[in-house]
Amino acid sequence: MRPTVILCLLSALMGSTMTILWQHANWDTVARANSHVNDSELSAHIDLRAAELAVIPNRPLPPMQAQDRVFSADEQTNIAVYDRVNRSVCNIDTSARVGMMMMFGPTTVEGSGSGWVLDQQGHIVTNHHVIDGSETTTVTLYNGESFPARVIGTDPQNDIAVLKINAAADMLEPVALGTSNNLRVGQRVFAIGNPFGLERTMTIGIVSSLDRSIKSPRNSRMIKNIIQIDAALNQGNSGGPLLDSQGILIGMNTAIASKTGENTGVGFAVPVDTLRKVIPQLIQFGEVRRAWLGIELFWKDKQGLGVVYAVENGPAAKAGIRSARIQRQLFRTPRGIEERIDVDKSNADIVVAINGMPVKDDEQLRDILDELKPGQTVNVSVIRDEKRMDIPVQLGSER
Repeated sequence: MRPTVILCLLSALMGSTMTILWQHANWDTVARANSHVNDSELSAHIDLRAAELAVIPNRPLPPMQAQDRVFSADEQTNIAVYDRVNRSVCNIDTSARVGMMMMFGPTTVEGSGSGWVLDQQGHIVTNHHVIDGSETTTVTLYNGESFPARVIGTDPQNDIAVLKINAAADMLEPVALGTSNNLRVGQRVFAIGNPFGLERTMTIGIVSSLDRSIKSPRNSRMIKNIIQIDAALNQGNSGGPLLDSQGILIGMNTAIASKTGENTGVGFAVPVDTLRKVIPQLIQFGEVRRAWLGIELFWKDKQGLGVVYAVENGPAAKAGIRSARIQRQLFRTPRGIEERIDVDKSNADIVVAINGMPVKDDEQLRDILDELKPGQTVNVSVIRDEKRMDIPVQLGSER
């Protein structure tokens, strides 16, 4: 029995071995056949590709020629504006020593902004806030040459300043001044300046709105007739020119509406018509000489502005305009001696118009006076004892 079992096992083992050997030989034959077919096809493909490449000429690409580039009409306008004005834009750097740092003394604070060439006499226009508080101011022209600048005059109310440098006339390319009284919302505008110190950078946008009012950066008064734009303005753009599609100056970039100091799509520019009124006075007098009525304190009445205090020997007081009676009394309190001020309005005039233009509040009064000149005589309409009367007043110069 046992030899029979062993014989069966050996027969099975030999059969399995023969089967494996036969399959291996068969797969090897198939693999060689497949390999032969693939190699032949691949060789034929390579020969065909070589033949195709042989008919393609091996020539280098022609070099790019600048004159071959074609610009759209919009691009041509953009390029023309930049080419016309970029050499008129200046970089303005300022420095000042401020504070005390323990044993190390004061620290130097530096700032930068933009400006533009007004004329070949060396007058440069920028924002007042760009140079305000600075001890040294340097103007760098388009060719990289820098010049120390002195301040000729400033108008903090409208954020305008005029500087002067001693540069050769052929280095100074003035900007052409236009007008801002015919601007339209939607028209294209171009701003050139030095954002983040990147010299003569141009951005493009449109007039977003007109006749905006923003608060002056140096006092509580409002800057009127401001142009609102959406061209990108950033730190360093202040004082740069705002241009129309002809490259004519229509304003000066002055501020952005942003909590971070970076562009949010809302920028503001002082209109060129304001610049035209202010700049000649800054060059001649170093300041703007605004008309002054000589009334310092008002109260707002339903009819106009009641006169609390007319400056002694001022224009209004000299003309006979009445102010309120002010009485000061001293009295004792548990905290000590205190002063009480009583204002008797019964005798005071109420200003209702100047040269026929109604006066309802102090902002309206300022707007009227801004259009007048020192030394000019105007008719001031007042209500006195419930009657209207006109009083001629020769305006003085604002102090």
